[in-house]
Amino acid sequence: MTQVNFISNPAQSLQGEIVVPGDKSISHRSIIFGAIAKGTTTITGFLDGEDCLATLKAFKAMGVKIEGPTAQKVVIHGVGKYGLLKPADVIDCGNSGTSMRLLAGLLAPQLFDSALSGDESLQKRPMERISNPLTQMGANIVTTQGRPPLTIHGGHSLTGITYEMPIDSAQVKSCLLLAGMYAKGKTTIIEKGVTRDHTEQMLSTFSYPLKISGNSITISSDGECLATDINVPGDISSAAFFIVAATIIPDSEIIIKNVGINPTRTGIIQILRQMGAKITVKNKRLSGKELVADLLVQSAPLVGIEIPTELVSLAIDEFPVIFIAAACAKGQTRLHGAKELRAKESDRIGTMVEGLLILGIEAEGFDDGVLIEGGVLQGGTVDSYNDHRIAMAFAIAGAVAGSPVTIKNCANVATSFPTFVKTANKLNLAIEEFRK
Repeated sequence: MTQVNFISNPAQSLQGEIVVPGDKSISHRSIIFGAIAKGTTTITGFLDGEDCLATLKAFKAMGVKIEGPTAQKVVIHGVGKYGLLKPADVIDCGNSGTSMRLLAGLLAPQLFDSALSGDESLQKRPMERISNPLTQMGANIVTTQGRPPLTIHGGHSLTGITYEMPIDSAQVKSCLLLAGMYAKGKTTIIEKGVTRDHTEQMLSTFSYPLKISGNSITISSDGECLATDINVPGDISSAAFFIVAATIIPDSEIIIKNVGINPTRTGIIQILRQMGAKITVKNKRLSGKELVADLLVQSAPLVGIEIPTELVSLAIDEFPVIFIAAACAKGQTRLHGAKELRAKESDRIGTMVEGLLILGIEAEGFDDGVLIEGGVLQGGTVDSYNDHRIAMAFAIAGAVAGSPVTIKNCANVATSFPTFVKTANKLNLAIEEFRK
């Protein structure tokens, strides 16, 4: 198998205006709800990365007619809530935990059997967090020692439950909301903290009834999704790499257009501002139910902080590049309450600490976080362990390092940001991709 590596060279000031790919979370959900809606849904701005394409292919395998993606446009001819067909083969979710966990919730109440698998990385990720509550609802779902592949035996009627989330996870919440759309009675999910609410927004956009009261969400089978048009905003998780890059590279000023700034996703902006970043939110507007804006980012000196625990779930996917910002800040940055980072595409705490140490930064990992002492990044070779966000984070580190940084195993950048290198270099970053 061909190995994709990056070399990130020191860069001068960043200037320019970019658009980042469509939001991955919203792209996944637009396919799911479009497929089970009545009527035809048109999606524009769809992220045609490998993760979202895995979701799209899954629904094609279940008999849904889908056109595209062509120029980030997808047309879905919905089959209605009860129109999915038994797939002929195991559904391959690739590297996508979102695909697997959300599809499990949707497939659990179906009349047919199904199975979900994925790549080597996905097969290491914990799935009892969804199989346990689904089993409580009456599903027959079998994991492989708590991990993928999953086998789902259909034909089991589900009954709504009240479920207090033991961990903050939008994927688990979304899985149970999808199952609750088919269950007898009401399904109520109670969250401890705030997690991204794209599923709730999408249900509303597709006219499905939902009751939200404080930290509880209630859904029932009394509803139907009605087709609509979706315009997917730019993904703030992809924008994050350039927000940090423009902040830490002197004399930089960039604009990132049309970025989704859903309040459950803006932890990175709040954390970086506490560190001293100059991020201006301009031209706020609504795209459907989602808040969108243009971001003006100017370079600024950063200081280390104690990251507030209430912001952790609002920035959970952005921490790899936040750690790069911390490495460039004056003083210490400390994070706790982020144990979930251990169960992502890689152990993001261990992987980032390993790479930072190689690049000359003092860093210590805890079970649920890190301590990073700001310093001067050096060149070197680090391994992303096939984690797209680790790969892109260390590519940003190379821009401010004393000499080039080589990042190994970067192929999975294609799961979320296939045009990362091209977009980065448009802003005067100097990243090379090579294969061996």
